[in-house]
Amino acid sequence: MSGKHASTVRDVAARAGVSASTVSRVLGGTYPVAAATRAKVLQAIRDLDYVVNAHARALGGAANQTIAVVVDDVTSPFYAHIARGVEEQASEEGRMCLLCTTHGDPRRIVAVVDTMREQRADAVIVVGGAWQDTAYQDRMTHFAHALDRVGSRLVLVGRPPLGPGVPAAVVEYDNEGGAFALTSHLLSAGHRRIAYVGRVAGLSTSSERVAGFTRAHALLGLAPDSELIADGDFSRAFGYRAASELLVSGREFTAIMGATDAVAAGAVQALREAGRRIPDDVAVAGYDDVPLALDVHPSLTTVHVPLEELGRAAVRCALRGDEGRHVVLGTHVVLRGSTRSQS
Repeated sequence: MSGKHASTVRDVAARAGVSASTVSRVLGGTYPVAAATRAKVLQAIRDLDYVVNAHARALGGAANQTIAVVVDDVTSPFYAHIARGVEEQASEEGRMCLLCTTHGDPRRIVAVVDTMREQRADAVIVVGGAWQDTAYQDRMTHFAHALDRVGSRLVLVGRPPLGPGVPAAVVEYDNEGGAFALTSHLLSAGHRRIAYVGRVAGLSTSSERVAGFTRAHALLGLAPDSELIADGDFSRAFGYRAASELLVSGREFTAIMGATDAVAAGAVQALREAGRRIPDDVAVAGYDDVPLALDVHPSLTTVHVPLEELGRAAVRCALRGDEGRHVVLGTHVVLRGSTRSQS
């Protein structure tokens, strides 16, 4: 460590032979500065290795060229691939990407959004399903308006809109449609007793997938057996446990639809340990089409979600304006060995 003090705006101004206010204008990018003057200031910044104080810039009213992406769990491939899309698009747009995790705690979302509002980030992108209650709706609506007042933008990814008049962009995928198509595939193969594993009460992602599952049955005049719907979470451990319990219960089923690929992978493990052949004895399908779907044997039939494009679209929505913009990306079924015999 050297004994040098950190350079200040005044140091940069003295080096460039301009006023401190001129340096601030160059840094903020909010006022026109002559090209020659800008070049001198930028050279002085490089010479002095000056680092911009983000707090000072925020107080000065300029955005800090940052996009924050808020996810539940960075180790989840679902969130990781969306975050990568955000980071890649943010980089192309000349923005820095800040990754924040909540570990499922709504209070952490509050803290992140509040901090980013103070920092005047260009955008806060919140990823993943929403809890369907009035408190969530009110809280996120408040955040949207608070960010909007300081020139920032709230973007919801994989969450439903907050309602008319709320300054938040929404980037969704056809979640219910994907579940409908996948269930229709299983039904068309002759399955009539399909277990749904991984329903999460009150979570929008889960509610939409169960709605698609139910609608596909209704189209054929059928109704899912409520005893074959297992409430739990989106983890591989739950998929293993739920499938094991279904096997022990003696309930009849010929297919399992996992709420996610991780859930389906857990079910595959339980079935194989019980000596059940896949797909001959029991067909298994997942959702999301993350890399895990190809690591399971046999590989999983699943619903492809364009995860990285969701992240990219979120950044574009944040930076292009278009108040209240709502984008819905398509999904499609990917057929693999877990629901059909391999030739």
